Amino acid sequence: MKNIAKKELFTKMSGGNKRLFLDFIIKEWLLFASAIGFLITSIYFKNIPKISSAELEVIIIITVLFITVKGIEKSGIILLLARRMEAGKFVGLKLVITTFFLSMLITNDVALIIIVPLTLLIESRRKDVLIILEALAANAGSAFTPLGNPQNLFIYWFYDVSAKNFIGAIWIFSLSFLIILILLSIFLKTNEVTSANKTKGIDKHGKFYVFFFLLTLAVVLRLLPLWIVGIVPLYSLALDRRTLKIDYGLIFTFLFFFLLAGNLKLLFNSSLENSGHVFILSAFVSQLISNVPTTLLFAKFTDKWQALLWGANVGGFGNIIGSLANLIAYKLFISSKDEKNIFAFTFKFLALGYSLFLIGILLYFVFF
Repeated sequence: MKNIAKKELFTKMSGGNKRLFLDFIIKEWLLFASAIGFLITSIYFKNIPKISSAELEVIIIITVLFITVKGIEKSGIILLLARRMEAGKFVGLKLVITTFFLSMLITNDVALIIIVPLTLLIESRRKDVLIILEALAANAGSAFTPLGNPQNLFIYWFYDVSAKNFIGAIWIFSLSFLIILILLSIFLKTNEVTSANKTKGIDKHGKFYVFFFLLTLAVVLRLLPLWIVGIVPLYSLALDRRTLKIDYGLIFTFLFFFLLAGNLKLLFNSSLENSGHVFILSAFVSQLISNVPTTLLFAKFTDKWQALLWGANVGGFGNIIGSLANLIAYKLFISSKDEKNIFAFTFKFLALGYSLFLIGILLYFVFF
């Protein structure tokens, strides 16, 4: 009997490990795809491409930014601000606007990780559409600043763009979608809402991470040297290791896509000179592999950073894998008890997403 029990336990553990491994593969499919692509192209060309100093700096900045934002999130500051926004009237409108502006500073992914669970806790009609609008707001708001999303930070640093030129190239995009999202939120009928839980206080590390965020912002704006952000991981390692639990999969995906793009440059040995082609290709390829890897690949083939910036951010709309932010909002909602009809929610997500995708394409060709 004991042997049978041991075998059953071993079988259950093996099955659990297999599921965990499969879940990891599904979650990090871009990491594995980029790593395999790098290995195959390196063997084919008998070449191991090097990481440029600009690419290495991007990886450092993104890692430090992830740690800093994780610290601000864990401290309770963001949740406290979001809770205060949910009281009173026009709660749906305030949540969408909060998502829009939060994503400018703490990235679209983190903004949704905070706002969507908060939305799920309140009592309101039309949560499904509200969460879709929040996902769209995160994509639109994050486009406005270099810190808003990984592809923006990469373009800003890789092409050595000034903050003035960066915002000057994309402000029409963000402002136009802010107006559209405000109108959609106003017309979205929701009941008065009440919060299910109270907010915890801000912990002792909060003020330090706010300082670190401002420090990182100064480095991104090239007001301070890059080496100074080394204080952030040192602080986390010594005093607050919970903030070191960041998305390392995305960081290594960056690394492998840099290497893969270097090999693909040898394969195609060409460049994209037409801005319209860069925009259209990056927008539509984002629908297939998401906008971050699309940006990393196309950067090797073009110097038209404005077109790539627009294409990658327009590509964040559309389908669910257009951006990681879409996927986060979608998974959080379908995993909740509120969703009873996944097909209907998916249809609404795609309908609203592709509506803004087409508007984004129209905006680009009108203004550029």
